[in-house]
Amino acid sequence: MSDDESDASSASPSNGSDEQDSTQQKQTQQQQKEENNTNQQQRPPQKKQKTSASIPPPLEIAPTADAAQKQIDHQANSLSITKTGNSNNNNKLIILLDQAKLETIKNRRGAYELLNCDDHRDLCKKKLKRDPKEFRPDICHQELLALLDSPLNKAGMLQVYIRTSKNVLIELHPSVRIPRTYKRFAGLMVQLLHKMKIKASENGTTLMKVIKNPFSQHLPVGSRCYGMSCQGRLYSPSALIKELVPLDPNDATAGKGQVCFIIGAMATGHVTVEDHPYIEKMFSISEYPLSGAAAINRVLGAVEHQWGIV
Repeated sequence: MSDDESDASSASPSNGSDEQDSTQQKQTQQQQKEENNTNQQQRPPQKKQKTSASIPPPLEIAPTADAAQKQIDHQANSLSITKTGNSNNNNKLIILLDQAKLETIKNRRGAYELLNCDDHRDLCKKKLKRDPKEFRPDICHQELLALLDSPLNKAGMLQVYIRTSKNVLIELHPSVRIPRTYKRFAGLMVQLLHKMKIKASENGTTLMKVIKNPFSQHLPVGSRCYGMSCQGRLYSPSALIKELVPLDPNDATAGKGQVCFIIGAMATGHVTVEDHPYIEKMFSISEYPLSGAAAINRVLGAVEHQWGIV
């Protein structure tokens, strides 16, 4: 026997053993798969767990009419608001700017302008035969800025009127914004005196309008009117306001009605009882002559301090 035959004979039994091992492994794997399939078929189906989001919330019971009314009253008391509206509407301080020089004139180009001492000096002397120093509409402009910029007005507790030297009575809405520059203010006054009213472009609110005379018919019932002049009785602003104005603007039992101050808006002259017979007394708040804007700031500052407006 050759060497090659001996090698072949020795290798043949090992190959047979390997084939038997592989067939056994395949049989065991197939048995395991069958057992797994039977176990899965025998298991009961699992139920899906319900999430909390799928559960609807319980219905809320609507409050009764009495409970809703109590809640509204509680909110109104906490915010210090009455059901009828702003409680300060009937307790405003009233200011009348008297003898304001607001007159219009037609220029050479055919346009109307507000008569003033700077632009129409020769016209005042030659045609009108009057002193140009009298025509100072800028005084009314300064006083309006002092009034409408005050915290008292922004708190809704101020009402402003204007009475011109031509006896034209003008009422201003508290939300009106006066132009800062005199040129734009003059154009606004010319438009007001010719159209009789100025409306807001956004919501149509009447911001300024010409109203009927006399001024006394526009004062609330029980109001007391006082004039401001350097010839009046001297008081400090705080003492004067403490004497005339109630400590609490919402206190109806104080026995003091609404107060109106008449302040001049002219370059020369004084507020007189002859022009306003309803004036009770004349007062002064400084031993020195003050401009109208300075006097207004002192009076409004005292009122704001007494009423707690910061």
